[in-house]
Amino acid sequence: MAIRDILQRVKDGSLSVEQAEAEMRGFEDLGFGKVDYAREARTGYPEVIFGMGKTPEQVQIIFSKLYAKHGKVMVTRANETMFNLVKQIVPEAVYDPMSRIISAGGGRQRFAGTVAVLSAGTADLPVAEEAAQTAEWMGNPVDRIYDVGVAGIDRLFAQRERIVSASVVIVVAGMEGALASVVGGLVRRPVIAVPTSVGYGAHFGGLTPLLSMLTACASGIMVVNIDNGFGAAVSASIIQQAVLEGTTT
Repeated sequence: MAIRDILQRVKDGSLSVEQAEAEMRGFEDLGFGKVDYAREARTGYPEVIFGMGKTPEQVQIIFSKLYAKHGKVMVTRANETMFNLVKQIVPEAVYDPMSRIISAGGGRQRFAGTVAVLSAGTADLPVAEEAAQTAEWMGNPVDRIYDVGVAGIDRLFAQRERIVSASVVIVVAGMEGALASVVGGLVRRPVIAVPTSVGYGAHFGGLTPLLSMLTACASGIMVVNIDNGFGAAVSASIIQQAVLEGTTT
C-alpha cells in the first residue's frame, strides 16, 4: 500500500491514525498477538488464523481485524464457540464441523487448473475437507475424489481420468499411506501427500504413513506434516499461483 494513499485516507477520515500506523508497519500489536496485514502482499494470501490454543475471544478479535482489512478470513482447527463469537461480528461467516474451518469471503476463482483432493478412506475426510475447503477459499476449483484407497484399488482406477486431468493432486491417507505412492506413479502433475493419524497401534498416530510417504517409490512426491490438510492446500495454491504468474509475464 502506497504511503500517499494511506495519508490521503487519514486526511479524508476513512482511516484512523492507529490504523494508518498499523498499515505502514505491516502489522498491529494486540498484546496477545500481532496481526500480519502485509502477508497478502508478500505471499499472495492473507494471514490464516490457527484456532487451536487460542481463546474464542482472541479468535473473534483477530478475525474482525483481518476481515476489516482484507474482506476475507479463515480459521483452521476452530470450534463452534469460536464461530458463535465470530458470527456476531461478521454475519456472513460460516463454520464446517467436518473440517473445523470458519471462513468468510474468499472462494473467488483465481486459477484455471483444478486441485484434486483424494482420500484413502472415509475416516480421512476431516483432513481431506480441510485441504479441499482451504484450496477453494484460496481460489482453486477443487475436485473431491474420496474413498479410493488401495485396499479396493479398482475404485482408484475408476477415477483415473479425473485424477490425471487435475493440475495438482493432494493425497490424504492414513494406515500405511500407500495411496500417495500409487498416485505418484499415475500422474505427471505435482502430488502433495498428507499422512493422517488414522490407523491401528503400529501406525503410531500418523508416523507410519509419514515415513512411508517420505520413502515412496514414486519420485517427486511432496509430503506435509501429519493431518496438515491446510498446509497441503497452501502448497497447491502456491504452485497454481506460480503457473498463473508464469503465463502472464
